[in-house]
Amino acid sequence: MPKLLFARAPKDAIEERKIRKLAGARHAPADWIRRAQIIALSWERLRVPQIARELGCVEKTVRYRLARFNDQGLDGLGDRPGVGRKRRISEAERSQIIALARTSPPGRPVRDQATGEPAAADGTGPGAWTLDTLTQAVHELGIVVARSQVRRILLAEGVRWRRTRSWATSHDPDFTPKEPALLPSTPARRRE
Repeated sequence: MPKLLFARAPKDAIEERKIRKLAGARHAPADWIRRAQIIALSWERLRVPQIARELGCVEKTVRYRLARFNDQGLDGLGDRPGVGRKRRISEAERSQIIALARTSPPGRPVRDQATGEPAAADGTGPGAWTLDTLTQAVHELGIVVARSQVRRILLAEGVRWRRTRSWATSHDPDFTPKEPALLPSTPARRRE
């Protein structure tokens, strides 16, 4: 049988007022409000299962929050600092990846103004950005990141790494676009 667990008595009137005010607040962070409600209900001598039922949470959560409050007081209502996995790449490295995706690939042909012939600045580089070519270029910059992480970074920033293809135009001199239909499919009604 689990032992009875209650929140410790408030240290002073200020602490009690803060908890009760936060428990009834409407414009505070929701997690802080819920945690303050747990403490306030415990002060009213409700047991852990009753608090969990009333607030619609798990008994384990109630026990954890009561124990943190008993140990740390008001500071126990907040989240612990540094919770979660740290980012492996810095914001500067993320910015470099995004900037690289927004540039033209080194192997993309560009029309020469004088001759009109396409020529690539770097014949060995990729002609279009793909996730594989972007990941390889990022590795050449010295940033260690996986292909899937490059994809997540670009999707989060809304950056397109592929050039959109236009199917309506062509550089082929023999290309002729479709002609518009001679007659509309539904003739217009005459108004009288």
